[in-house]
Amino acid sequence: MIKLKSTLRRKSGRAHGSVVVRHQGGGEKRFLREVDFKRGKIDVWGKVLAIEYDPNRKARLALVLYEDGERRYILSPDKLEVGMRVIASEAAPIEVGNSLPLKAIPVGVQVHNIEITKGKGGQVVKSAGSAAVIFGREENWILVKLPSGEIRRFYPDAWATVGQVGNVDAKNEKIGKAGRKRHMGIRPSVRGVAMNPHSHPHGGGEGRSGIGMKHPKTVYGRSAVGKTRNKTKYSNYLIVQRRGGKAILG
Repeated sequence: MIKLKSTLRRKSGRAHGSVVVRHQGGGEKRFLREVDFKRGKIDVWGKVLAIEYDPNRKARLALVLYEDGERRYILSPDKLEVGMRVIASEAAPIEVGNSLPLKAIPVGVQVHNIEITKGKGGQVVKSAGSAAVIFGREENWILVKLPSGEIRRFYPDAWATVGQVGNVDAKNEKIGKAGRKRHMGIRPSVRGVAMNPHSHPHGGGEGRSGIGMKHPKTVYGRSAVGKTRNKTKYSNYLIVQRRGGKAILG
C-alpha cells in the first residue's frame, strides 16, 4: 500500500547553507503527493474518486480506487471525470486515462506520461495541457511527435497513457501579484545587464547598456545561443527530427 501524502521538506535552493539555485526561498508549506507515473497496477480496473489540486505541479491529479481496495494518484487527463474507470493493460481499450505499451497504441492517438527507459515510469509529456502524438513506426521503434515538435524514437515496450494532460488553460493563468509568486517559493530575479561585471557575464557598461558585444551567456558563463546541445549526447540517435525542424547534430 503506497502512502499517498508525505511532508515535503524545503531546501530553498540551499546546500549546506550556500545558495546553489538562485531565486528560491519562502513559500507555503506543501505536502508531496506520491503520483503513480509507472501505472504499476497492471490489469486491475480503477474508479476515479476525485480530481484534486496539487501545489507541486500545474496538472491536476486523479485519485483512483482500484478493485483490490488500493488508492493511487495518477495524472488527470483532459476529459477524465469522477466515476469513470481506468486501467493499465496491454489489452486496454484506447480510452482517456488508460495506459498501454506504445506498440499497442494506433498512429495518430494523443498520449502523455511516456516512458523513456522501460519500467522507469513516465518521464516526458507530464505538464498541464501537454500531449504527444504517435507519429509512426520503424522496424524496432515507435516514432512519437513531442509537444515541442521534436520527432523521437521510443521503445515499443515503453508505456504511455492515452489522452492530453488536463488543466489545459494553465498556460493562460495570470499570477496577479508579486505576493503570489512568494507564496510559490519564487524569489525576485534581477536582469544580468543590471548587475556589475563581476556578478554576471552581461553586467557592466555605462548607463543602460544591453548585452551588446558580449555573447549571450548564462550566469555561469556558458554560451546561451546557437547550437548548445552536446554533439555527442547519448540520445542523439533517438531523435529523427529536432524541434523547429532543425537538422540532427552529427
